[in-house]
Formats: sequence, structure tokens, C-alpha cells
Amino acid sequence: MSVIMFRLRGVNSCLRRLLHGGTVNRDQVLEQLRACSAEDQVFDVVGKNKAKLTVTHVSCAVSILWQFQRDKPAQLRTVELTKSHSQFLTLRVLAENKIALMDDFMLVDTLYHFLRLHVDPHDSLVQQLVSEAWLRIDRLPLESLSKFANCLNDQYLHHSPLMGQITSIVDQKLSSIDDARILSTLMVCTSSLVSPRLRDAFISRTDHLLDTMDHSHYNNPRRVLQFLRNIKYSHRPLLEKCNQIFLGNIPRLDAENIFIIAGLYQTLQFNNCDFRLAAKQRLIELIDSSTDPFSFTKLFVALAPMASPEIREGLENTAFLLADELSAQQALALIEALEMIQSRNLGLLNKIALVIQKNLHVYRPMELSKITQALYLLQYQNPELFTKLRSILTNFLQRSVIPHEVTMLTRVLSMLPCPQIDEVVTSRVEKVVAQCTLNNLTTISLAIAKWVRNDVSYRHSTPSKCVRLLQTLNRCGHERLQTANRLDLLLEELKYVSGEWFEEMLLEESILTLQRMIDQVNFANVLELALFLTRMNHFCSPLMDRIASVVIKDIDKIQHSAIYATLLPFTVMNYDPVQADELFDVCIQRVTPHIHSFDPHMLVLLAYSLAVGDCFPEELVREIFSIEFLGRLDSQLESLHDAVNMRTRLRLMELNRAVCLQCPEFQVPWFHEGYCQQLQKRGNGNVSPVQQQIHKMLGEVLGGISCVRVAVVTPYFYTVDFECILDKHLQPLPYSKSTLQISDREKVSWGTISLENIKDELPPGAQRVAVNFLDSKSFCKNSHHMKGDVLMKKRHLEILGYRVIQIPHFEWNSMELYLLNNERNVTLNTKLLAWF
Repeated sequence: MSVIMFRLRGVNSCLRRLLHGGTVNRDQVLEQLRACSAEDQVFDVVGKNKAKLTVTHVSCAVSILWQFQRDKPAQLRTVELTKSHSQFLTLRVLAENKIALMDDFMLVDTLYHFLRLHVDPHDSLVQQLVSEAWLRIDRLPLESLSKFANCLNDQYLHHSPLMGQITSIVDQKLSSIDDARILSTLMVCTSSLVSPRLRDAFISRTDHLLDTMDHSHYNNPRRVLQFLRNIKYSHRPLLEKCNQIFLGNIPRLDAENIFIIAGLYQTLQFNNCDFRLAAKQRLIELIDSSTDPFSFTKLFVALAPMASPEIREGLENTAFLLADELSAQQALALIEALEMIQSRNLGLLNKIALVIQKNLHVYRPMELSKITQALYLLQYQNPELFTKLRSILTNFLQRSVIPHEVTMLTRVLSMLPCPQIDEVVTSRVEKVVAQCTLNNLTTISLAIAKWVRNDVSYRHSTPSKCVRLLQTLNRCGHERLQTANRLDLLLEELKYVSGEWFEEMLLEESILTLQRMIDQVNFANVLELALFLTRMNHFCSPLMDRIASVVIKDIDKIQHSAIYATLLPFTVMNYDPVQADELFDVCIQRVTPHIHSFDPHMLVLLAYSLAVGDCFPEELVREIFSIEFLGRLDSQLESLHDAVNMRTRLRLMELNRAVCLQCPEFQVPWFHEGYCQQLQKRGNGNVSPVQQQIHKMLGEVLGGISCVRVAVVTPYFYTVDFECILDKHLQPLPYSKSTLQISDREKVSWGTISLENIKDELPPGAQRVAVNFLDSKSFCKNSHHMKGDVLMKKRHLEILGYRVIQIPHFEWNSMELYLLNNERNVTLNTKLLAWF
């Protein structure tokens, strides 16, 4: 027994030694760091163990400090407090001294965490970490490479040679990247340097990884949107795939993520009904929990533009209560949102303006420009604030060397009250004008022209300074067009140009340049070309013929959602290319299988455009006038901007009218009677001087004013400028009161909507004659080519039994200028008789 007891004591002693040895070998400092639950505890461990802190301890401590901050809501983070702690400086010094001992993962992680803790990019620690990572760039694991690229992006090094080297590495290893998070991060970081080939390769690889990844990770598709936004490339199939992932994550999205996604969609001009409705409902659910300025600001900006008046009022009331707590950036976000919804809540505007006024010194040039523009468009009255804004904006302009920034500052300054153009503006514009894009040149010209109009002194003297500047703008614009050699880049510059100066000075040159590059028109840029021609209302048959041939040849490569915009120039400007039938056939075949994936309002616009072109695909028409579709359309319209809402409702009415008149076999009911009556009440009943003159002369020609009526409202609510009735001998018949109904806006109505009874109201052999005066809006801007909606109206009036006479403004005006006063009426009357 004693021997056994002795052996047990020996084993026990050995175990104690082993256990003691294990305790000695454990990293107690690391355990203490990992056990910390607050920043102060981390700093306490660091302070007590300075002498024995290893590179692992330093890296772990910095990582834990960032984790504590990351886990807090943004408004509760205390990064500056952490950064100012004395032991944080200890960690920075130790990290800088131990860089060579860090492995690749640790090196990049340490850099990432220090930057997140707001260590200045110019600090020697950050610079040495970046330099060491650059030396190891070729061997960095892909996960570390993506994090390193993110660090460089945060330091605004996205155009640096180092980022170029990362782009090259990613290009070589793209096929081996199997993590959507890594790839999407690298795509965002390298987006400034990608070639079209690498862009397409990124999109192809991303498309595959989005299918295979865990769809709960919605940040991956969000970064894909950011990449597309950065490269200004709206790739519809990829956008729709990302959208499906977002829809599946709606219950998990907070107001900030919805705000970010909605903003990216807007920039990419991607509008999805299902996402808007789901996001709207989710944001409404978040109203009660969004009680702090940070979360409420995101909620307000995302929800207010699509909310009902009742919800919008509630949001404005909450914003009023929180206004005193807003930061400078939150005030900026709210004032832009209020401008978007055209708020007239003066109390709220005053409160936000007060926050802005207190923070004027912290805003950057573009931010202050946005604030000024929003306040101006809201018609906010505060001379003192606008005086300060003008002074600060002028100082910004004096120092700016960035063309886009100079353009924005110039445009905003032109909005503010000022007796004349400032010398600072002209001198700064002259310095950057040679670098300006066509859009910048157009914007500056509009600002200069506004100053000229508002300056009384220019009425009595030659505005040589402004004239010289406008001439310089004109010269630079022509030089830019004449030296352009890439169609894609030119279309990007032309995307947002508008205004009289561009149309008068550069539009013809732009069309010639586009024709010079006509061979570069392909399926990828045909949409932008079509949109430009439509927006400019410029008729150019060679370019439109090229569009038609490309569409017919590559219809399968064109996204179905792009068909509407691609067809617009043909329907709006009433142009039938040689292959017109084939063009419309292939386009209809392209969209028909995807009818149910269209946003409701876009399907209405597409069908209306086809109707203007005298085309009525039965499947499309029946889908739009189904009860289910109209219900979806109503739901969507509630979340759209008022202008889009009204435009869509108007197009639905016009489509309904066109189908009833031209396709009675579809048996679609006319259900817009009440809507049209409301439009009629709100309409402008004014008659122009030209119309008054025509009315008087028609009375003389037809034998009396009682034989002609003005502004007659027909069945299906077309308005005819003048109407008369001719008997079977083509003699005018006077109107009797029993055949007319006078509306409360002095418009003459037939009083019946039945198409079958129209001709029964007239004497045998008689016919109605509609005389319409066609102003300049009825024609393409560069020709006498009549637009599609004018011809559609003529078709419909003829179906209603009218003989239609159209008087173009250029014919009427040419007669007015040509004829002598003493014989004008005789000749004009003769011309009117000839039209009859």
C-alpha cells in the first residue's frame, strides 16, 4: 500500500509540473486582450505590458479596438476619443517598429484597422505599412489583396500606379476568384482603371458568383451596383439579378441600406416597381424605430419622395422635432430631400437653414452648391444666408481647378441675386474652359446668359467680357466635337446637354460628328444615340437608318427593357426607315416574352409609343388592360414622383383612346371619361393671337362666325382648334344651340361619346371639318417633318368622321411676312379656301 501511495504522489507531482509548465507557456497577455469588453480595458492591458508586447499583441489590440467601434451605431462611435488615448500612441509606435515581423494577413489587417480608427493617411505608420504591402503585392492572398485595395481607395489612391498593379493582378487571377465579397470589393476599388475588356470579364464572373453565393449577403450585390455606378454602365441583366437578391433581403435591410441602394438605382437609371413597393413598406415599418437623427435622416431621404401625403406630413413633423440635433451632413441630406418633394414647411426649412448656417465652414464646394441650389429651388427667403453663401461659393471658385467643380459653382452663383457677373467667375472659367466637357460648356453658357439677361447695364453697352467668354465656349465646344474619335465617350458627354445655347451653337456640329462616327454605332451604344436624337427632337435619317439596321441585326444582344427608348425616335419623330416593318416586328418579338418582367409604367409607355407608330401588339394590349395589371400599375404609381405619375396616367388614357378607336375588335372599354373631364377643367382655355386671327378669317370665309366654333371637344376628348360643318354641296352650315354643349371653360362639346351615333347627328351628306393650327412643337426642330403624335391625332379625328385640315405655323408665318398689309386678308382668305 505504501508503495502504491508513493507512486501516486510521484504522478501527482509530475502532473503538477506539466500543468505548471502549460500555464507558463500560455500567452497571458493575448488572453487578457481577448477577454476585454471595453476600450479602457484594452489600453490598461497595453499600459501594463508595454515591454513584452509582441507583434501579435499589437495587431490583436488594434483589431479589438476597431471591433468595439464597428459594433456601435455610427452616431455612438467614439473613434476620436480612442485615437487620442495615450496608449493608442504606444500601439502606433510599436506597430511601426514591428512591421517587418508581420505576416501578410497581419500586415494588411493592421493597416485596415488603423485607417478605420482615423489614423491620418500621411502618418509615417500608414505610409510604411503601405510601402511594405507594396513590396509583397505579388504574394498577397486574394482576401488581403482586396482589403489592401480598399485601404488605397480610402486614401484616394484609386488612380495610383499601385492600384494599377493591383488591377493587373486581378486581371490575371480573375478566374480563380470564387468569393463574391472579394471580387466585388476589388471591382469597386479598381473601377477607375478597368478597360472595356476587363469590365466585361468582371461582369461575367460576377454574374456567376452571384448565383452561387449565399443570397443573405446583400452587401455583395450592393458593391456590384457601386462598381456599375463608378464606370457609368447600366448592365440591365446584372442589375436585375442584384435586384432579386435585394428583394429576398428586404426584411433584413435597414433604412441606410435602402437609402444607398435607392440612390445607386437612381444614378444608374434603373427603376424597379417591386423593389420600390417592398422598400416603401419596409421603410414604413421602420418609422417607429428610427428616432435618432442618423437613422431618421436615412429614412426620411429614402421614404419621403414615395410616401403618401399623410406619411410625408408625419415625417416632416418628426424632422422638425429632431432638427436641432442634426449634423451638418444630415442637414444637407434633408434639405435636398425637401427640395425633391417640394416641401412648403417653412418652420422646418427655417430650422434646417439654421443648422446649415452654423456649419457653413465645414461644407465642401460641391456640398455647398447642392445646399444653395436646394434653397433656391425651394424659394426660401433669407437674404443674410444667401449673402454668406455667395461669399463662400465665390471663394471656393477662386481656388478651384477642377472643371466640374468650377462648372457647378458657376451655375449655382448665377442663381443668386447679383447686379452683374463677377470678375472671379470669368477669370476662373477662362482658365479651365479648355478642359470642360460639352455638358460643362453648356452649363456655363446658360449661367453666363442668365447674368447677361439680368444685368441692366448690358442693355446700354456692349457686354464684351461676356461676349468673349461665350465665343470661347463656342470655340472650345466645336474643337471638342471636331477632335472626338470615340462614339461611346461622345455620347456620355451628350447625355445631359440641353438648352438654347447648345441647340443653336453645337447641335448641328454634334450631329455631323455622330454621322462621322456612324460606323461605331453598335448594340451597346444604340440606346444612348436614340435617346439623344429623341431628346433633341432632331430628325436625322442616316443615323436613324443606322439605328434600325443595328437593332434588326443584333436584337438578341439588346436588353428587352431598352427597346422602348430605342424605338422612341422612330415613333416620336414619325420616321419609317426602309426596314420599318422588320424593325417593329423584331422589337415586338423581343419584348413579348418579357412582358411580365416590365415595370407597369414602362410597359404603358412602350405600348403608347407603339400606338403612336400605328402598331398595336394584341398580347401587349390585352396585358395592359387586364384588371390585374391595372391594379399593379395603381400600386406603383403611388410610389413614383408626381411628374412620372401624371405622365403615365396621361399616356394610359391616350393608349386607351387609341385602342378604342383603332382596335375595336380588342373590346377594350373606354374608362377615362372622368379623368378627361378633370383634365379639361384644369386645362388652359386661352386662345393665342394667331388662333384668334384664324378664327376671324374662317368666319369671313365660311359666311359668318356662327359657322365656326373654337376649341371643340370631340368624343374621346380630343380638342379641335376650329370646327365647321359642310353640307353635301360643301357649303357651311351654321350651328344651332341644340347640337352643342358649352363646358364651364367655354369649350364646345358634342355631348355624346358613342362612336356609332356620330354620323347620325349630321344632315345626310354633311361632314365635320377640323382645322388645327400646328405650332413649332408639332414638328422636328430642324425640319418641317411632322411628329408622330400629330399624325396619330389626325388618324383618330378621321375615324371620328372629321375631314382634317392642318395649318403649319411656318406656312402661316411665311404668308404673314410676304404679303402686303392692304392685300393680306384677301390672300389669306384665298389660302384658307384652298385648304378647304
